[in-house]
Amino acid sequence: MKRKFQIIIRESQAFFGRKVLAILFVLIAFPIYSQSKFEAFLTPSDTLNIKRRNTVYISETAFLGVTLIGLNQLWYKDYPKSSFHFINDNNEWLQMDKAGHVYTTYHMGRFGAEALAWSGADKKHQLVYGATVGFAFMTVVEVFDGFSAEWGASWGDVVANAAGTGLYVSQELLWNEQRMMPKFSFHTTEYAAMRPNTLGGSLNEQILKDYNGQTYWLSVNLHSFFKESKIPKWFNVALGYGADGMLYGDSESVPADIESHNQRVRQFYLSMDVDLTRIKTKSPVLRTLFSVLNTIKVPAPTLEVDQYGDVKGYFIYF
Repeated sequence: MKRKFQIIIRESQAFFGRKVLAILFVLIAFPIYSQSKFEAFLTPSDTLNIKRRNTVYISETAFLGVTLIGLNQLWYKDYPKSSFHFINDNNEWLQMDKAGHVYTTYHMGRFGAEALAWSGADKKHQLVYGATVGFAFMTVVEVFDGFSAEWGASWGDVVANAAGTGLYVSQELLWNEQRMMPKFSFHTTEYAAMRPNTLGGSLNEQILKDYNGQTYWLSVNLHSFFKESKIPKWFNVALGYGADGMLYGDSESVPADIESHNQRVRQFYLSMDVDLTRIKTKSPVLRTLFSVLNTIKVPAPTLEVDQYGDVKGYFIYF
């Protein structure tokens, strides 16, 4: 996948993290009476609040518009243009970048739908105008790519974007709740030091760029499938996907003068997780915080099996 698109996707994850810090700052800095007002503001409306709905529409449009304009001015204008074209990057990074697309569009859509739910908008508006925000944004970025001679639009990215949006929308239509949710975790690896310009020279950059340390999870809530069981409502089982041994996007790109002692390998994980949104609380502040934190996989004991059948166990894996 293209380097700049890697950064876009991971910056969206960093944005989620900054949002958490902003909420924590509000909780600590504001006096009690201000917190009460803040909680009232965060409480979803029981009926359609047109002022809130319009605020959501205007805010999302302005934010996405400014982001796209800034991206075009700061990045694309410095590179030669071409006629619109597609490229095939589906073999790069063992498809870890595609997993990132699914994750990003899902959560952008989820936050868009939840924002409209906060305004009191009905389910149809939440799904049509909220859940599709991620797909719309990523589609425009693909169009930018398609007109750039340096890169090109990717059908694989488009399919992954649609899959992320579809995962959210289909669950709402089928179950009226999210029983399966993509999540993310990261650990540092030795590979970033080998190619710091590509995989990151600092921890923050490595979280964004080093696919070797990233794991994407599908966290499944068991109680939602077995309503009559005594399984805790917050308990999830998480299925993870990761990869290791990647210095370049594909094995063919490795220069001949670099010793190829690293084996590219797919990794599959089984672990426990927590659905924070199912923890009971009357506080709208905590519900908002839990919703944001629910993008991240909770560290837990984990079993790993790679594509060659090798098995590893971790007391705590992240």
